[in-house]
Amino acid sequence: MIVSVSRRCDIPRFQFDRFMENLDEGFVDVVNPFNAAQVRRVSLLPQDVDFFVFWTRDPRAICERAEELENRGCRFYVMVTVTGYPSVLEPNIPPAETICAAMRELAQKTGKRRVIWRYDPVFLSSVTTGGFHRNKFSALARRLKGAVSRVIISVYDDYRNARRRLEALEKNGALEMTHNEDVNGLLAAIAETAAGAGMEIQSCAEGEYAAACGIKSGACIDGNLAAELWGIEPGRKDKHQRPHCLCAQSVDIGRYSACPAGCVYCYAT
Repeated sequence: MIVSVSRRCDIPRFQFDRFMENLDEGFVDVVNPFNAAQVRRVSLLPQDVDFFVFWTRDPRAICERAEELENRGCRFYVMVTVTGYPSVLEPNIPPAETICAAMRELAQKTGKRRVIWRYDPVFLSSVTTGGFHRNKFSALARRLKGAVSRVIISVYDDYRNARRRLEALEKNGALEMTHNEDVNGLLAAIAETAAGAGMEIQSCAEGEYAAACGIKSGACIDGNLAAELWGIEPGRKDKHQRPHCLCAQSVDIGRYSACPAGCVYCYAT
């Protein structure tokens, strides 16, 4: 079993002490996000978990307790989202410089293949233009060069709750959502920058058009990576994810609408 921590909320940033308590207890109870009456008890015992995948905007708590996790027999890798967006879109995110430094420290402890950068989503607006993305991605890639070997990108998908928040910002004059940018040209430029920084670049659930820009389709919950790292069988594709998602089947232990970060474009809040 692969345990995802978590697509639904930033457990490593906001609830990591509780997660470690769950490890002590050996399980966590997870409420079905579509039926609150259904609760599943998920084992967190080392013999039951093939590996953990952490999703976060801030890996510092993981970094502090990485050795403890290793000593517990927990196999894991960490995906860290760093975009450096303006505060109007990301009102409660630590400075990118702080997070990049933490990623470097974590890579020293675990190895750079177990620290994955997510530049996600690529959201185009009047405050995050194509030029913004080219410059920001390049600056972040320079900071992370040598500390990560993979970067994952995806283009913003229009989710109802996120659109409502974005439309409110547009109504207030805080930004304008733009639709006439050359997305393919932007993705090709990002791919070239990633290659120059020695990073493998993958897309998340984007399908074939990203491949035409030099970005191969990848899996965030990557059974093949786990096989390379720990000799674990890759596992089956998760049929419950989006059509172009290549992630291996996993159990997510998070809860929607539980993240206080407040990123305006987030689908999970």
